[in-house]
Amino acid sequence: MAVTTSPALDLPTEPPAKRRKTIPPPAPPIPDLASHLDTLERKKYVKGPKIGSGQYADVFSATLAADPTHLVAIKKIKLGPEAAEFGISYDSLREIKFLQELHHPNIIQLHAVFSTNGQNLNLVLEHLPQGDLLKLIQDTQNVTYTPADIKSWMLMLARAVHFIHLNGILHRDIKPNNLLIAASGAIKLADFGLARAMADPFQAMTFNTVTIWYRPPELFFQAQFYGGAVDVWSMGCVFAELVAREVFLRAWPDSEMNMVKLICDKVGTPTEENWPGVSKLRGYVTPGEVVAVRGREEWMAGFRAVGESGVDLLMGMLTLDPRRRVTAEGVLGHAYWGAEPRASRLEDLPRRGGGVEIMGDSLKERGGELPREGGKKGGRGDGVARKIDFGGMR
Repeated sequence: MAVTTSPALDLPTEPPAKRRKTIPPPAPPIPDLASHLDTLERKKYVKGPKIGSGQYADVFSATLAADPTHLVAIKKIKLGPEAAEFGISYDSLREIKFLQELHHPNIIQLHAVFSTNGQNLNLVLEHLPQGDLLKLIQDTQNVTYTPADIKSWMLMLARAVHFIHLNGILHRDIKPNNLLIAASGAIKLADFGLARAMADPFQAMTFNTVTIWYRPPELFFQAQFYGGAVDVWSMGCVFAELVAREVFLRAWPDSEMNMVKLICDKVGTPTEENWPGVSKLRGYVTPGEVVAVRGREEWMAGFRAVGESGVDLLMGMLTLDPRRRVTAEGVLGHAYWGAEPRASRLEDLPRRGGGVEIMGDSLKERGGELPREGGKKGGRGDGVARKIDFGGMR
């Protein structure tokens, strides 16, 4: 049987001018990978109640979406005047940078960072429900602690500071309310808003840093080149405060000149004899008559509770000349840690540090700041520091 076919020329055709143009469908939008990853990170957490609110940040309790028993703290940083140009404040950049680099049992852990609405930055931090060391020191009515407890707290602080110095970082704001307490009783160094990398020896650094009651004399004298000794002085102030349960160097009013006078009265007047070259610092001024450097017997009279080795370490931390001041490595190698009494175990340490609200209060503030009396917020004291309210200590 024959098969017939229709030649292609028999198919109907349109003139070229009248052919319809086929418009391809629109391509699917290319997802913003950074935004997508940010959303995925944000969805890992379920935000709970607000536990702290300040001008700089709000702090929330939160849990892992995958594990509601796993608690974290979310620090939502508010946009400041610097954000218009840089999108984020210098302090926030420093805090994120250094916490991402530092992983140590005695340093607060940064779990993650994400944004909300493409603007506000959120830091997911370790949950530290026992408040801070400041509240333990202040609560003289309900909290008692021993020289062994002091040794344990100071050892954890010493380990944290040695670690950051080993990694070329200065904290520059060590004080009791930046030492948060974990559920285990461990001390965690927090608030890296004023931290910075140890400088090139030829690069000037700001002297207008460290909360004023914990600031070393070289910064009052406007030294522009310094190292880990500034943190060690602050550690010494914390050590003395733990023993005395009051601020060791609290001038009132807390002007720089009053602070220098107090250092002269309690430690000794910086002179060329005990600190060669000090008179060449551009801010060097000492009020009144020269006071001799405090001797061991005077230190023992006020700090006998930590024994001779403890007093020796305290004197090393509060040495006027930063070049002669004990280093963070020297602190860890000191005989104090091996002397009796032995440092308390974590499970035996007092825990009444004030709860999550105190953690929220500590995390909400900008680096170098503390609330002033009457609940008012101070500036960054001389541009950076602010005062502590110790009115309720006694």
